[in-house]
Amino acid sequence: MVLGAMVAPVVFNPNKILVDVALDHFNSGIIMGEIFHRFSYWIYFVATVVIIYEAAMYKLGQRDAIAFGSAITVIFSSLMFSAVYSPKILSMQAIGVEATQSDTFKNVHLASELDFKILAVGLIVLFIRRLLLLRLA
Repeated sequence: MVLGAMVAPVVFNPNKILVDVALDHFNSGIIMGEIFHRFSYWIYFVATVVIIYEAAMYKLGQRDAIAFGSAITVIFSSLMFSAVYSPKILSMQAIGVEATQSDTFKNVHLASELDFKILAVGLIVLFIRRLLLLRLA
């Protein structure tokens, strides 16, 4: 969420910060794409930690439907974002400006934004649920 809320406005409005440097919308998108590409490694790490932790909790008998559902949501949305959407967007950017102005690009970009929001909600639900379960234990 921080990447979208704080980084994107800076990247897509460089004229408010930079002096005598002009970046068009396409080049700003290239920068943002690289930020998300690098962030994908962190997302893979988060998905791995969720898998390991939830598997350990399952093995210890601490099973919870809400935690399980949100963990599955986090894992699948993480993999979709990092393994499907980010590479697809970057490959379309590599083709050029025309590809990024297509309906296909707009649809993939919209789907990646939706997936990222689902990931954020899943992480919040999982975090809160695990905290509540710790408190009850």
